[in-house]
Amino acid sequence: MNGPALLAAAAPVFAAGLAAGHLLARRGGRDGTRRGGPVESATFRTLHTASAAAPPLRAGLTQDTARKAVRRLRPLFGTAALALTAEDRLLAWDGPGRHHADTALGSVRRLLESGRTQTFAVRCPDPDCSVRRGAAAPLTVDGRVLGALVVLGAGESASAARATEEVARWVSVQLELAELDRTRTGLIEAEIRALRAQISPHFVYNSLAAIASFVRTDPERARDLLLEFADFTRYSFRRHGDFTTLAEELRCVEQFLELVRARFGQRLRVTLQIAPEVLPVAVPFLCLQPLVENAVKHGLEEGVARGRIGITAQDEGATARIVVEDDGVGMEPDRLRRILRGEDGPAAGVGLRNVDERLRQVYGDDHGLVIETGVGAGTRVTIRIPKYRPGVHSAPPGSPRPVTGPASAAAGPPSPRRR
Repeated sequence: MNGPALLAAAAPVFAAGLAAGHLLARRGGRDGTRRGGPVESATFRTLHTASAAAPPLRAGLTQDTARKAVRRLRPLFGTAALALTAEDRLLAWDGPGRHHADTALGSVRRLLESGRTQTFAVRCPDPDCSVRRGAAAPLTVDGRVLGALVVLGAGESASAARATEEVARWVSVQLELAELDRTRTGLIEAEIRALRAQISPHFVYNSLAAIASFVRTDPERARDLLLEFADFTRYSFRRHGDFTTLAEELRCVEQFLELVRARFGQRLRVTLQIAPEVLPVAVPFLCLQPLVENAVKHGLEEGVARGRIGITAQDEGATARIVVEDDGVGMEPDRLRRILRGEDGPAAGVGLRNVDERLRQVYGDDHGLVIETGVGAGTRVTIRIPKYRPGVHSAPPGSPRPVTGPASAAAGPPSPRRR
């Protein structure tokens, strides 16, 4: 279900809540009038109730989320009791009359068979019991009935049954959004796994071969490179967090380039221009290393005698602007478009495509990769990361060593490791 459809499905809850609010306002009399009139009071209550009940439901249908939701939704009806079920299993009950749970669940079982709202009478020998009638409406996600919303009260009311259906539709929308959140998270995790898988055996082999070449001639350098390789692989394969800081990503890039320099020596020149104020910005995990690896591939590995890679990160108010560029062989723009659409073979440009898709999923299409290239003209990749985005928080650092040093530096001999 797309965004407009979800909004259309959610809208009736406000009408249902407003109708229930009118009843409450009429019962409250002067209280509604003092607060600006019954209509305004009912509207405020409905909006407040919906906003309070939505967050737990967005976490999915569990005992804990159901308990929080029914406690917040019951005032919307002004009814005796409210319950939520997962299929025919009672998750939460708010209000009196819990001894009638078996009767309510019997109605829910009929609902699961028919898929339609059920109304039912409640027989109780206790004259003081406030539960005499009930209605159960289905909670659905993608056409599947997950459970039911059950409303119980003192008298029969067609409008109460309709309100139950409308609020059940709104609850269903929240559960569908929760499902979409889980799906999106699963897709991002799958894409990160795919990106990890494409850290090529060719790169691993070449790095270890370069390290081995220093074992006899420069054991200290071999040791430092081996530690860089261990840190790089540990960070790349860490299992927590979809986001990290720009400082941590740059540290990963530094380790990657140190291993590349072990192979190419003076053939590779790297320049960095990093504004210190953007280092704490949260960025998607492994969003820079694939861009730098692509620059190395086109800047050195395709027959170029010497290559330059430039990495800049600038503060642009609400965003951080990051650019990775090389002076390598470049490519035809049409081929680049095919790569980003996944039409140039399964192995072509998987890193670029993966980063582009994740950026668009997290920040929207306006924040995908901007790539400028041409045959013989090198490649320039720009990304703009919002500094603040709801739900985007960096995970604890994967490496204890942050990026340090001046904001602008040229690549040179590796800094000594702290022993």
